[in-house]
Amino acid sequence: MKKIGLGLRLRRLHTANAWIFLLLTLSGILLFLPPMRAWLGEGRVWLKQLHILAGLVSLAVLILYLPSMLKHLRMMAGRSARKGNLMAVLILSTGWIGSGLVLWLYRMFPPSWNNTALLVHDLLTWLGVPYAMYHSITRMRWMSKAGREAAYIRPIHEGVGHTRSSFRVKPAQVMELGTYEPSSGKVFRSVSRRAFVRAGVGVVLAAAAIPLFIRWLSSVSGGSNLSKVQDEEAIAARFPTPAPLSDSLPPIGGGAEGSFRIYTVTDIPKLSPEQWTFTVDGLVERPIQWNWNEFLAFPRQVQVSDFHCVTGWSVYKCTWEGIPLNRLLEHAGVKDGVKMVKFYSADGEYTDSITIEQTWMEDVMVVLMLDGKLIPRDLGGPVRLVVPQMYAYKSVKWLNRIELIGEDHTGYWEQRGYAKDAWIWVKPM
Repeated sequence: MKKIGLGLRLRRLHTANAWIFLLLTLSGILLFLPPMRAWLGEGRVWLKQLHILAGLVSLAVLILYLPSMLKHLRMMAGRSARKGNLMAVLILSTGWIGSGLVLWLYRMFPPSWNNTALLVHDLLTWLGVPYAMYHSITRMRWMSKAGREAAYIRPIHEGVGHTRSSFRVKPAQVMELGTYEPSSGKVFRSVSRRAFVRAGVGVVLAAAAIPLFIRWLSSVSGGSNLSKVQDEEAIAARFPTPAPLSDSLPPIGGGAEGSFRIYTVTDIPKLSPEQWTFTVDGLVERPIQWNWNEFLAFPRQVQVSDFHCVTGWSVYKCTWEGIPLNRLLEHAGVKDGVKMVKFYSADGEYTDSITIEQTWMEDVMVVLMLDGKLIPRDLGGPVRLVVPQMYAYKSVKWLNRIELIGEDHTGYWEQRGYAKDAWIWVKPM
């Protein structure tokens, strides 16, 4: 069997890596865009698996390249620009793969690791995708054939006279510097079409990417976005705000730390206080159906807990005010034979559940206030569930019904591949 030469081997690895990068970029953008969650539905889970698989293939390509790395570097002796590009690609690939593995195996790592991995993954994407686009465009075949055709010229030296003899430019200098113009006594430097296009591509990509990058950077470095979301309250008809308990305002947790990412699987429902109801039914002794004022009349409590999303981000030290779920179920009376407690969203689509045993955890709460203010509609208001010891897909938004059932129930995202066991990683003793 004929042995493949190093040059051909490197070209094949480069081509494979380019196609994998394109697949990762397109799938990553679709997974990142919040509106795509609703549009893709179950397809989002398959797309995520494809993204992970492409990342693993990228790892395999990197491993295949490593034995040839030293020879490749020797081939680029004296070509600092190419060496710099190679180092940039290796740093980006290593960072993406490492952070991606942590996000993929999130259950094996504490939330702080996942949060850091997501930050690194996002940062490298904001830097790496524009760089890769620039590299790809400027290495296209038509660019390599551009030659030394002049795109523009400019003077780099003026002579003392207007003749070749008075200017005294040697032929070698003319070849090195560019074109000598006897009538003006100036030497002009020719700039290739390739260099001109490269500069233009760089300017266009920078102009498009930098504003978006700055916006992303401010969102991750400016503390919590909770106050901004609350200030831009989107509830169509505002619900009457109850007086917060003393522990809610000022919040005993000191205020939420971190940024919420707004995810939905449907359009955000428009709710009004006149039509809103809260129901507890199923296998209960005393079914409940409250309006807003009746819901506010039930005694509330305050707790501080962290909020962890399965995609890697977290918001810490949230001060929640609401009704502990176990108190609510005690009020309704639990009949024999209850296996699961099912939660319904007012969007008419989303449901999830936990076991009856899990409902007795003291920190599972039906909440209406966060850091002393009503929960905004974007974050699941006016009422949502919070299950701090599980990932946030269990914490149903726009909660308006709780049903106690005697059989198993598979929630919205669990039907689409998420684990029913949503426990967050806990550090071993």
